[in-house]
Amino acid sequence: MGNRVSLEDEMVNLRIVSKQMQRSAKKCEKNEKASMDKLKKAIQKGNHEGARIYGQDAIREKNQALNHLRMASRIDACSSRIETAVRMGQVTDGMQGVVRGMDKGLASMNIDKISTLMDKFEQQFEDLDVKTQYMEGTMNATTATSTPAEQVDSLIGQVADANNLELGEAFSEAGPVGKKAPSVKESEQAKPVADDLEARLANLKN
Repeated sequence: MGNRVSLEDEMVNLRIVSKQMQRSAKKCEKNEKASMDKLKKAIQKGNHEGARIYGQDAIREKNQALNHLRMASRIDACSSRIETAVRMGQVTDGMQGVVRGMDKGLASMNIDKISTLMDKFEQQFEDLDVKTQYMEGTMNATTATSTPAEQVDSLIGQVADANNLELGEAFSEAGPVGKKAPSVKESEQAKPVADDLEARLANLKN
């Protein structure tokens, strides 16, 4: 019985961490909105450097929010699998092995450490609905530390268009942003990666 209780305790911990991840995502979304407001003001003032910085901040916060939401979803899926295993009496030695030292990993709120923990748990389940490879690919796509210049330029152009703002000479001198509003192709540059991941997910489900 002791083993079952420890796994059940960890399921409670997993749910707590999932909620924390969701709260972190909401905080990142608020930060993104604040950065977008600053970006708009920077464009109005013709402050190119400020606009680029706030554009990078907004994109980073958005990616971080998605990152935390995906991890929350992954934790919930794993917790549900563990709950089923406990209920059906299918707890394996492997699952028990993962539980050891799990508290520290969860308490750290470190995405990489928690991701590694989820990897270990997911390896215990052969029939996961969403394969680890897909989740890792999405996580890696959203944790890139650098923000592509084209993405920032595109965001600045979109904010300017949405608010009927003219991009002044400072933007023209600095590069592609001020020459013209971003075309549909530019603003959709990130789509192929997302589409590819969605297609892979659909194949996994089928």
